[in-house]
Amino acid sequence: MASSTAPATPRPQRADARRNYDRLLSQARRSFSEHGTDASLEDIARRAGVGIGTLYRHFPNRHALMNAVFQEALASLLERSRELAEAAEPCGALVEWLGAIITHAGEYRGVSRALMSASHDTSSALTQCSVPLREAGARLLARAQEAGHVRVGVSIDDLMQLTNAIALAAEQSPKDPELAPRLLRLTLTGLRA
Repeated sequence: MASSTAPATPRPQRADARRNYDRLLSQARRSFSEHGTDASLEDIARRAGVGIGTLYRHFPNRHALMNAVFQEALASLLERSRELAEAAEPCGALVEWLGAIITHAGEYRGVSRALMSASHDTSSALTQCSVPLREAGARLLARAQEAGHVRVGVSIDDLMQLTNAIALAAEQSPKDPELAPRLLRLTLTGLRA
């Protein structure tokens, strides 16, 4: 008997499994927003009305849960990058997009640290967030460089680490809501050609 190399078609989730998944995701969003991405997974499961085993069946680790929570914001950031790809001012488009990433990272305490640590770990579930963001940012950066507005030696990896660092710094100073935009402006003056 020949073995098939075609991937198996995933079975559709049962209605109760789908409800559990949705409740876990909703509670994770709420907990991550209130307590940061280090929120207790046991507490998330309890608030969703399921056991911790059910959480782990849906999300094998914290990064998998974080990845699922961030998919909506990721889609929004990717859509915004497509809109900005045709902007008349490529450097302004890049700056606006980087600012949007920092704003998103500010919604969940700890997300910047997690994305920074996952940036070099291709086995992390957060790679599903960081890779598309890097690709989208690379296109915006290339346009700004081609227009002569950004130095050629600047890489998207540098910019992504920089935005995460700015978001992390802002997270540590919640009483200064202008810190992240101020740091971004200050930093980006060094990018100019």
